[in-house]
Amino acid sequence: MAEVKHVRTVCRSCHGGCGVIAHVKAGKVIKVEGDPASPISHGSMCTKGLAITQLAYHPDRVLYPMKKNGGNWERITWDEALDTISAKFKEVIAEFGPESIIVGQGTGRDFESHFSRFGNLLGTPNMLTAGHMCYLSRIGATLTTCGRHPAIDYANNPKCIVMWGCNPLWTNPDEYKGVSFWRAYQKGAKLIVIDPRQGFLAKKADIWLQLRPGTDAALALGFFSVVIEEGLYDADFVAKHIHGWEAFADRIKTDYSLERVAEITWVKPDLIRQAARLYANTKPAGIHWGVPTEQTINCTDFTRTAVGLMAATGNLDAPGGNVFHEPPGTRKISEFSAHMALSDEQRKKRLGGDQYKLAARMTIVTPKCAWDAILTGKPYPVKAGYLVGTNPVVSRANAGEVYEALNKLDFLTVSDFFMTPTAELADIFLPAGTWLEQDHVSENWKFHGYVLARQKVVEIGECWQDHKIFMELGKRMGQQWWDTIEDSLNWLLEPTGLSWEEFKQKGYLHGEQKYYKYQQKGFSTPTRKVELYSTVLEKWGRDPLPKYTEIPESPVSRPDLAEKYPYILNAGLRTPTFFHSANRQIPWLREIRPDPLVEIHPATAEKHGIREGDWVWIESPRGRAKEKAKLNDGIDPAVIVAEHGWWYPESKNSDHGWDVSNINMLTDNSHESMDPVMGATNLRVLLCNISRCEGE
Repeated sequence: MAEVKHVRTVCRSCHGGCGVIAHVKAGKVIKVEGDPASPISHGSMCTKGLAITQLAYHPDRVLYPMKKNGGNWERITWDEALDTISAKFKEVIAEFGPESIIVGQGTGRDFESHFSRFGNLLGTPNMLTAGHMCYLSRIGATLTTCGRHPAIDYANNPKCIVMWGCNPLWTNPDEYKGVSFWRAYQKGAKLIVIDPRQGFLAKKADIWLQLRPGTDAALALGFFSVVIEEGLYDADFVAKHIHGWEAFADRIKTDYSLERVAEITWVKPDLIRQAARLYANTKPAGIHWGVPTEQTINCTDFTRTAVGLMAATGNLDAPGGNVFHEPPGTRKISEFSAHMALSDEQRKKRLGGDQYKLAARMTIVTPKCAWDAILTGKPYPVKAGYLVGTNPVVSRANAGEVYEALNKLDFLTVSDFFMTPTAELADIFLPAGTWLEQDHVSENWKFHGYVLARQKVVEIGECWQDHKIFMELGKRMGQQWWDTIEDSLNWLLEPTGLSWEEFKQKGYLHGEQKYYKYQQKGFSTPTRKVELYSTVLEKWGRDPLPKYTEIPESPVSRPDLAEKYPYILNAGLRTPTFFHSANRQIPWLREIRPDPLVEIHPATAEKHGIREGDWVWIESPRGRAKEKAKLNDGIDPAVIVAEHGWWYPESKNSDHGWDVSNINMLTDNSHESMDPVMGATNLRVLLCNISRCEGE
């Protein structure tokens, strides 16, 4: 009998970082389990990670490079694939310039370092990510406010946790793993949950604030109204370390009385006061926020206000509060990515750069700007694309426009595991390796103080890890890269004194945590203080103080539209099984969630003759999608909550039903609806109507 080997590695089935022990027999992974030695997941794994073997060995997975020939896919070699791509890219660069090539990723497979380096050395300023409305948007806003991204210090037992639009038990987002939150909660931490929907955590909360979707910034300003009125702030910290306190306090007193905030948010004044007091008076306390707060026109202003709350209450960079974790000493992503290789001349060509200055500062392009350029040829033609680990036809707003734009490109390359609706539009398909098939210093771009060793466990077909694809394609484009993946990882690890082989044996590195660093050196902002009055935004001609802006498409701003579309659509309901548009072909996971669900209040459903399990049309001014009704009395009767990311891999048509249940057929990506400095897409507040699907 073949020996079973046990290999320690790190998951990336969702946001990544969980320690894994892979059981390997005869060159095949037969099982994975959580690694109890992991410093951040402590032996836990979610459904997505546990199902990795069904993904890696799925019969529909594409294991070889493919080329479209007369509308049909045919297998080719890696040499032919890379030669074809590099030749086409060189043609585009020669005729139109490198800016006419877009390079895009989704939430990513932990290849950000190599992705950015490839794009910068290619010379294109047009790097598409999900960052304009997810994670990078909070990084950008926190950089301008306090100099770094502050994450909850769960290791030091916060006594109060404000869970703001996030469910880490299902999503394990970025810096966090659900187990860390749950341990703190089980030790007795008070829990404030802010969510339009009464989910598991809201039922566990000491206080649940059921706000109107999209009004998070107003609610945060309402917290401040209580903090200022009742003097619940740290006066010494405010005097020494906050820039613009008096101007900000004046705005709160003038514009954001508790009564006005309650009117905006639908949350009763006494409940806001109770929650603000609990947070401000309980030490230490932390705010853990999620992407719903970022996917509106108030993206930047919410984050700035939330950071202000941490600072004013004495919970910023304090043990058990929101802290600046120390990096573990590897080379930074900015250094690895060869950011300086992109000339100032090319930077100025970034699509939408003048309009969305914070996105430009984060070196990314708001996707709408790319789709516009492809479709109109302005400000210049965009002719080719390279999309890695992303399915924008399903995952981006205004999906019909996305499909039209990608279909218009002269040449498109996609790297992925399966033939997704986006991949079907490509000319060349490159088969990517899963996290079981890669070596990488994982997590080296996050703000939790760790890097972890992801070891290659198996090789499947001719799949390459994305890092290798970037390197080998880059070399054909004349770029400077290392000879091997291991060489690049050795360079990234060099400041730590460890080689890749040594790091694999060690497993992880953790930066030495220090607190109250501002007492010696201030904050990394122009004023060296927490900037509630932002000198950066002021320089850009923007309002330097946080505020609430009414959502452009809401019952308040568009009562005329609300006559036909009377409900607020909250798009993007998370599930424990899927990662955005991924995993719908995985048997274990699809069995848990076989159909897309739309949650409707029972009274609203009755009004439309809809029963539990009925198929329902959800319609907005931009399009419609159908999902299956689930009745939920934990949402407001005026709110509809729908899942995102749905397509049908089982459909053998080349479109895989991308437009049937795709909630992004309804969402808006107009410039008027976006955050004015980050370009964050408004996904959480739209107007819609519902009706029962007859005959379904």
